Amino acid sequence: MAKYMRELGLQSKLSKKFKVTTNSNHNYLVVENVLNRKLVVKMASKAWVSDIAYSETKEGFIYLTTIMDLNDRKIIGWSLSDGMSTEETTLLALKMAVKNRNIEKGLIFHSDKGVQYASKKFVNVLDSYKKITCSMSRKGNCWDNAVAESFF
Repeated sequence: MAKYMRELGLQSKLSKKFKVTTNSNHNYLVVENVLNRKLVVKMASKAWVSDIAYSETKEGFIYLTTIMDLNDRKIIGWSLSDGMSTEETTLLALKMAVKNRNIEKGLIFHSDKGVQYASKKFVNVLDSYKKITCSMSRKGNCWDNAVAESFF
């Protein structure tokens, strides 16, 4: 493998910079884990899960926010940004998800406890739909949002 890489002028990247994307140490709203690892859903728009991932580029980090419907495991909303504000990440992805799927009464929106999901702006938008129940993973427990985490 090393021989072919040399011939092609390629080098492996030995270390990856760690970038914190979840700031759960905030004073915003934190709610209980309503989804409670019920990751198989029989109807559309009964449970959506969301997460934010990052990738380093030559120009800096980019952030991908996704919202997935657990019924068919399709990404129904996403945003790609070079910043981590609520407006650039979760709100843009939610706006797309709402355009792509009807919101049904009793919809659970599940995420980690990151500041983008707990911010007043994001929570107020969710509350404005009157049909959505917020759910958040327990602190440090990636299994609570395993489907969204495993997408990345």
